[in-house]
Amino acid sequence: MGNRGSVYAASKSSIGIRFRYSGVACDERLKIPPTPRNIAYAKNLRGKILADIAKGVFDYYTYFPQSKKAVLLAKQPGALETVLSKLQAWLAAIKPSIERSTYISYERSIKNILGPAFGKEMLRDLSRGKIRTWIAEQTTSAKRINNVLTPLRQMLAEALQDGLITVDPMHGISVKRKGPRDDDIDPFSPDEVAAIVAECEGQFQNFVRFAFWTGMRTSELIALRWQDVDWNRNVVFVRQALVSGELKGPKTLAGRREIKLLSPALEALKTQRAFTQLRGSFVFHDPRTNEGWAGDKPIREWHWRPALARAKVRYRYPYQTRHT
Repeated sequence: MGNRGSVYAASKSSIGIRFRYSGVACDERLKIPPTPRNIAYAKNLRGKILADIAKGVFDYYTYFPQSKKAVLLAKQPGALETVLSKLQAWLAAIKPSIERSTYISYERSIKNILGPAFGKEMLRDLSRGKIRTWIAEQTTSAKRINNVLTPLRQMLAEALQDGLITVDPMHGISVKRKGPRDDDIDPFSPDEVAAIVAECEGQFQNFVRFAFWTGMRTSELIALRWQDVDWNRNVVFVRQALVSGELKGPKTLAGRREIKLLSPALEALKTQRAFTQLRGSFVFHDPRTNEGWAGDKPIREWHWRPALARAKVRYRYPYQTRHT
């Protein structure tokens, strides 16, 4: 192409730079007026470009991030994707191999948290500093933050293996507990338990008493069946859980267990028999529908939150019955 016409006034507000890279004729614009000073700057910039090309270290995106050729001629084209587009593509690819509940959890994290926080960043520009700054701004538990970051962590590790990035910005980053006990453990006091139970009635009172005195997970409680109750030994068998509308077995052998029923739990179960034992397999029903619980959201919004408000007890989510 030669030097003649390599730097020129493209318009009253821009300067053109011509060069050849990877056998392709390139013509890029600098959005600055073609004054003598700016023309000199453009010539110097072109000289740096040619030097980088000669050394084999030229990075099109670094010089012209808005250019279409930055994607066409990039050494790592995938690295020019946004973090959000790569997260979405990664999630779509793994969907057939993960459980439905896991997919829903990842999808929510990407849509509601990771997307707004990092989505507009180019994959290649996401840095450890940006991730660490975001972590430092969070007020939720360490466990919650780590769960939210799981899709980002796995996607970046895969991008590194595929050669889309040269450094994984998540490598070595872990969110530590703030103290000897994670701050998501926030049990109720005995007085609070009594006040909450007093503000519940009927089936939901049985549900709450049983939850407090067995320590079962919410997902296990709403999946408990009458066939899982051994009245002779006064125990219940935990054999399944309802997660994101799907019945599934415990993840570990330790999750599949039997629980000895203490007196308050046993009394709650006996009282519950009149409500549901002849209405289907599940022990606990939603009083609003007289059907098995569809998930934990109706528990929180329609029953648990109002009961705590009436009892004048500081709100904690229902899973804290397990910690209590």
